Amino acid sequence: MGRNIYLNMKSMEEAKKILFDQFGEPAAETETIRTVDAAGRILAEPAVAAVCSPNFHAAAMDGIAVDAAATFGTTEDKPRRLTIGKDAFWINTGHVMPADTNAVIMIEHLNPVDDQSVIIEAPAFPWQNVRKMGEDIVATELLFARNTRIDAYAVGALLSGGVFRVTVMKQPRVLIIPTGSELKQWRQVEKDGLEPGDVVQSNAEVLAELCREYGAVPQINPMIRDDLDAITDGVREAAENRTFDMILIIGGSSAGSMDYARPVIETLGTIHVHGVTMMPGKPLIIGSVNDLPVFGIPGYPVSAIVAFEQFAGPLAAAMQKYPEKKRQKIEVIPARKIPSKLGQEEFLRVKIGSVDGRLIASQLPRGAGSITTLTEADGIIRIPADREGISRDEPVQAELIKPLSSIENTVVVTGSHDNTLDILSDLIRRSDAGVSLSSTHVGSMGGITAVRKGACHMAGVHLLDPEDGSYNISYVEKYLKEENVRLVNLVMRDQGLMVPAANPKGIKGLEDLKREDLFFINRQPGSGTRILLDYRLDTLGIDPADIKGYENEEYTHMSVAAAVLSGRADAGLGINAAARALGLDFIPVVTEQYDLVIPERFIETAPIQAVLETIRSEEFKTAVRALGGYGTDKTGEWLGD
Repeated sequence: MGRNIYLNMKSMEEAKKILFDQFGEPAAETETIRTVDAAGRILAEPAVAAVCSPNFHAAAMDGIAVDAAATFGTTEDKPRRLTIGKDAFWINTGHVMPADTNAVIMIEHLNPVDDQSVIIEAPAFPWQNVRKMGEDIVATELLFARNTRIDAYAVGALLSGGVFRVTVMKQPRVLIIPTGSELKQWRQVEKDGLEPGDVVQSNAEVLAELCREYGAVPQINPMIRDDLDAITDGVREAAENRTFDMILIIGGSSAGSMDYARPVIETLGTIHVHGVTMMPGKPLIIGSVNDLPVFGIPGYPVSAIVAFEQFAGPLAAAMQKYPEKKRQKIEVIPARKIPSKLGQEEFLRVKIGSVDGRLIASQLPRGAGSITTLTEADGIIRIPADREGISRDEPVQAELIKPLSSIENTVVVTGSHDNTLDILSDLIRRSDAGVSLSSTHVGSMGGITAVRKGACHMAGVHLLDPEDGSYNISYVEKYLKEENVRLVNLVMRDQGLMVPAANPKGIKGLEDLKREDLFFINRQPGSGTRILLDYRLDTLGIDPADIKGYENEEYTHMSVAAAVLSGRADAGLGINAAARALGLDFIPVVTEQYDLVIPERFIETAPIQAVLETIRSEEFKTAVRALGGYGTDKTGEWLGD
């Protein structure tokens, strides 16, 4: 089969206009349901109270019910004696007021004489401590107008007003069809494991949860392999039966020869849009079959989510007049320059932290297949299609994914990657401090730069000084001489070559990297690991140009380990813990010092104190040692004092 080609891509604005012009005003279908089942639904008709609440005069306090007029003139000097059962009646909160009474005197204001009488020293006034009939709700009163979304509070008000059934908008029913021969259900993977080429099917479950967030009812179709006829039959059957209001075909919307979403929709109906100038999510297809909206959703997880949130989700909401889903927007400052592709609107995932009163945004990896960038993200920056990026320190708007309160109590760690930061992040979340850790991996020199620019609370560094073999102090003195900072040791760790299990190519050390049969995976310039490598290569007299793969870079030790595990490389320099985590062999090169650089102005703040307390805890040290390849003898100690 030939390849699909994006012949006429649309801007987001054009694509949305086409979508809502085509489907934006569906016939309003309604249904009547029990009020107790109506939370989250949209009222199709106004809800009018059937009864008053309360529907009688009720005591608001424990005490005695009286006729207020009978107490007038009472003072401390002229107390009044009331006879129980004649002038006064014992009553509890919520009970019906006796006939001919209109006030309650609280029990603590009474002076009992005996079982038959009490003395009062102050008068009551009419309706004192009484909930009058209809005080909350009056029969025939409008409780909620049409198009109101019913929440938990509304359910209570409706029931109190005697409204036990409500007419609501029908929820759109969405059929989700996952396609792809490589897909495996999680239950199957749990039982049989993954083979090379297998992909755990997760998009359908993610989109199903998103459907619910937009008020729709999802149904996941059994997975369909990459077969044009099978996918066509599945879509045809769903569209002809009119069981659903929307169909999502996951995967197969791009330009590959095995991408079938476009020919399926073209065969059965009409393509309105194929390709939107947004990133991620460009391959989105908008079509119709039997007047039903049918979307070709890109298969990469982040692309699928963005496509749904920008197009399918808003349409599902509009079908039932569901309130528009709006995220809070705040102004943030990029930690560094962010380039972007001209002509495509980009949805950039970022971590955000409050540093010196400024909200600093650090970009996460842009890969459309990396769903963890959404789970890690605090917000999203939208870069317009007419911009080639954002300058460093240029204020921009970010849409928050997480609450601002959690961001303001986040410790921002920038710099070198280390696995122990994950342990630290977990343990600090288990404390009562309400603090969280957000780490961005830009290398040790990137961390130093972030400290200098006021873009983080602390930086992870392991920078070797070739002159004397020391770590970090000389770099702090050189690059942060204008800053008042301190160094605290996090761990000592083993750096070395990570190679496949059993070391099939018999690698013995760095001197083997120039072998013709070896392919290396490197770390990025400015990382402590790269500085260590270049120093060792220089001492060995090895030209980096003689190392195959020297120019191929990853940003974390775990990414290097994954490259070796996958066969992309025969070796990579990294920490022992990363090798152990993925079952690789490890050839030691050096034991190095990994420290945290902390500006003095932050040290006494509660979040940083919580971090330091966690680092110095025996629980942290024990968990670190369990990873292997770490030493904790100096963990938590101030250095260079």
